[in-house]
Amino acid sequence: MTSSEIKSGALVSLQDLHPSSSYFKQGASLRVTGKLQEYSVETAIATIIDGSDSFKINTQHLRELSFRVGSVYQFIGELLIQPDNEAVLQARVGRNVDGIDLNLYYQSLQLLRQFQAHHLKNPAT
Repeated sequence: MTSSEIKSGALVSLQDLHPSSSYFKQGASLRVTGKLQEYSVETAIATIIDGSDSFKINTQHLRELSFRVGSVYQFIGELLIQPDNEAVLQARVGRNVDGIDLNLYYQSLQLLRQFQAHHLKNPAT
């Protein structure tokens, strides 16, 4: 695989993004979903929340997306970890997903992880 190949974004919840998580790696390609809490036009930094968890998204490469506080967004990009262990997702794709049932979305994420864990352990089944 060449270094310029774009990887798919691993589905993660904001609760998964902490320093001890297996997803918390420099350059990891991730897909996150959350409600827009704030957005700065000057810095192009969006903050999304899910429950008590929040996460910063650098949206400088997203041109055709308009932001509305309170709307739900999904972003795919690469994780950039700062020296102080604060993480920011450098988004390459973003979309408004208002109307998504987040409870059902997270239930399907859990089922996907269970399926993948079972089939990675037992590839013949």
